[in-house]
Amino acid sequence: MKHTLLILFASILSLQAAEKTEKPNILFIFADDMSLDAIGSSGRTCVKTPNLDKLRANGANFSNSYNMGAWNGAVCAASRAMLVSGSFVNRAQNAIKNEVTWPELMSKAGYTTYMTGKWHVRADAKKIFNHAKNVRPGMPRAVKEGYNRPLSPEDYEKGWKPWDKSKGGFWQGGTHWSEVEANTAIDFIGQAKNDPKPFFMYIAFNATHDPRQAPKEFIDMYPLEDIKIPQNFLANYPYDSEIGCPPKGLRDERLMPSPRTEYAVKVHRQEYFALATHMDVQIGRIFAALEKSGQADNTYIIFTADHGLSVGCHGLVGKQSMYDHSMKVPFFISGPGIKAGSEFKMPIYLQDAMATSLELAKVEKPVHVEFNSVLPLIRGEKKVQYSEIYGKYINSQRMIAKGDYKLIMYPKAQKVRLFNTVKDPEEMNDLADKPEFKDLRIQLKMDFLKLQKEMADTLDVDAIPVKKNKKK
Repeated sequence: MKHTLLILFASILSLQAAEKTEKPNILFIFADDMSLDAIGSSGRTCVKTPNLDKLRANGANFSNSYNMGAWNGAVCAASRAMLVSGSFVNRAQNAIKNEVTWPELMSKAGYTTYMTGKWHVRADAKKIFNHAKNVRPGMPRAVKEGYNRPLSPEDYEKGWKPWDKSKGGFWQGGTHWSEVEANTAIDFIGQAKNDPKPFFMYIAFNATHDPRQAPKEFIDMYPLEDIKIPQNFLANYPYDSEIGCPPKGLRDERLMPSPRTEYAVKVHRQEYFALATHMDVQIGRIFAALEKSGQADNTYIIFTADHGLSVGCHGLVGKQSMYDHSMKVPFFISGPGIKAGSEFKMPIYLQDAMATSLELAKVEKPVHVEFNSVLPLIRGEKKVQYSEIYGKYINSQRMIAKGDYKLIMYPKAQKVRLFNTVKDPEEMNDLADKPEFKDLRIQLKMDFLKLQKEMADTLDVDAIPVKKNKKK
């Protein structure tokens, strides 16, 4: 009898070990408010992110990864609801309530699931993950001194500094939140090493969200003279109130004085880059712990962010716009079988990360999961993920991106904007009123109306003119 039990026990261990070998580990790392400007290897700015640059170099980079937008000013909430539910933006809230979520699907597939960091989803992380620790709210507690600044160099010298721990924010509790999240992730990796099941880790940093606080040595890495003003800098966006981004109303826009000044933009970008670099150091610690644990060779790593950020582009500060600086994010994936240095330009959505992990875990994609795995693109089985990209912000902005062009519609401003995002990546040359683009503008509007139905979007955009813009 004893011999039989030992054989049975050995068989169970053997099956568990086989399951862990058969199914790869998945480490998902999520940043907040992080545009391509905050990635060093994008070559767009002076920011330093060596660990993320190495991840990109070791795997695949999707350079046109989009968020769909949001139903309110907290764009991160909509982005995360889509990510965790797998459903498109106008169905994500219901899906979170009524469908099986990402971590639950992974758990059913035999994974031990872990979560730490920013959540901001209307579901209890501690109930849908096997292990959830240091779960954070939507943003660190606001630092009131961090708004409407800096008015001048003199104002900056005597005002609040991002390394000041006395005001809380990222320093609430004494240790920077990015460091706490990395410490927790490293603990999880240690736990997973002794678990016979494969792991799924959801590590979500609150960085690079405001208040953009980092230790002083990181701020010192970015002298103001090294910070370049964005090419598309404006003192104010001409339609800011009509598109739902009033400079003295929307919280994100109140962070910087209005009208925007070059000095204020430089200071905010300095702090943005410093926080990105500080987070990159913490990500490097996680990568080192993964290597040390001996699990790296059987682990896929996916890195992306919930949306981008303006930080002075087009006279805006936040992420509530249809411009690429706010809609596009980094998206890197590395792991077994993914060719180092692979570059993919076809548009995807950042929420494709969820469907990608399901394919890696050999989970049949449920009907409610509308996003798609990127693995067929990597394998060369597909060339197109989505023929058009859809974007929305409350009832004041809509967007369609198709081929080289993007049409942005502002119902309340009775305005459309048209950009060739390949020839004009900074989106500075509005083609909407040029007669030679009339047919294209009308066609894109028709394409949007069709896409809008697929997205269950009921906003009436038919009244927006396509022949001539209302001047302002």
